[in-house]
Amino acid sequence: MSLTIATWLARALELYLLAGVLFAVPFAWRGAGRVDPVARDGTWGFRLLILPGTIALWPLLATRWLRGVVNPPQEKNAHRNAKEAKP
Repeated sequence: MSLTIATWLARALELYLLAGVLFAVPFAWRGAGRVDPVARDGTWGFRLLILPGTIALWPLLATRWLRGVVNPPQEKNAHRNAKEAKP
């Protein structure tokens, strides 16, 4: 029985999403407040809202949680760079 590339990709996506679901529940429960101080006081509604994004971005969030990053990174854009460059 030969599996096609599409079948392999579908199975890989299933495994990725399964890992995301398994990660998202504890992250929404405890990890979000440790990665972002503003999320520490989040309600149950907030925690439900972040679940889909957490499932999709679980490798990034897992890395930040394991490294103990406390504050979200500061956005870098042209306006902020111009403001920092002024004396």
